[in-house]
Amino acid sequence: MAKKGNRVQVILECTESRESDVPGVSRYVSVKNRKNSPQRLELKKYNKFLRRHTIHREIK
Repeated sequence: MAKKGNRVQVILECTESRESDVPGVSRYVSVKNRKNSPQRLELKKYNKFLRRHTIHREIK
């Protein structure tokens, strides 16, 4: 049976990797509270393909 809580798993994808010519997409899995932050999550994470920290946004 599925949990009926406010915490959901979200996938964060790099915003700069699609624009560059480097192959590969940096993605992270995180958890957020839907009640406290209803907008899309945006974090700075390390992109191993670009070898630097970039902004990762929540995707559907």
